[in-house]
Amino acid sequence: MPAELYSAPGLLEAPVLEADGSVLFSNVTGGGVFRYSDGRAATVIESRRGIGGLAVHANGGLLLTGRDVSYAEGGGLRPILTVDGATGFNDVTVGADGSLYVGVLRHNPQRGEPAGPSEVLRIDPDGVVSTAAADIRWPNGLGFAPDEETLYVCEFAESRVLAVRDGEIRVFATAPRGECDGLAVDVDGGVWVALGSASAIARFDSDGTLDTVIDLPDGFVSSVAFDRNTLYITSAGRLLSHTVEQAGLPIPVARIPTS
Repeated sequence: MPAELYSAPGLLEAPVLEADGSVLFSNVTGGGVFRYSDGRAATVIESRRGIGGLAVHANGGLLLTGRDVSYAEGGGLRPILTVDGATGFNDVTVGADGSLYVGVLRHNPQRGEPAGPSEVLRIDPDGVVSTAAADIRWPNGLGFAPDEETLYVCEFAESRVLAVRDGEIRVFATAPRGECDGLAVDVDGGVWVALGSASAIARFDSDGTLDTVIDLPDGFVSSVAFDRNTLYITSAGRLLSHTVEQAGLPIPVARIPTS
């Protein structure tokens, strides 16, 4: 069974590893960003709610989502991306060149609004914003395959994972139960998906075949992140860790402009 590392009221989300092995994560409903290391969690950013994605920046600060995409450094927040008609931004990942990929929200889930079509945006190292994938109902977890060309996108409202390559989108896998929330990829090309209300994690082989399902303590399971063979898991009120056979692909640091 996974080990519980930390607990707090709220929905924990967006785990990401720092170079020293510390784990950053957010509390979507309770607010804030936290760093877990050596058995303790410390507050990094206070209060801000709705953070569904975090990325480490090459300059030493953090990129985070919510009502906008912001850069955090030295205790201050600087908005770097807003989009007309968006209600907020969700999960993120980083490409091999340091580009940031971020899912756009165009509905308000906490008000029970239905999810319509939205998109995943790419911000490249020159600051150019483009659409990486469109017509996705509630884009969530993001991650690249080992080939660094195939982008996986969790489509939460459809309970499935999409694969995006060369502008083409196909269905990669469908959740065995629950929804597809956060996502991480291992060195063998396996895709690990948090199954939301199903209180579990699924691993799909590189061809999309379901490999295994890991059941977790009761509660919504929101996301996953790797540190070699350790899988960090966020859920409703818990940060967990679990040792697995496969090592995870490291996430590059972002290199987008922050001004």
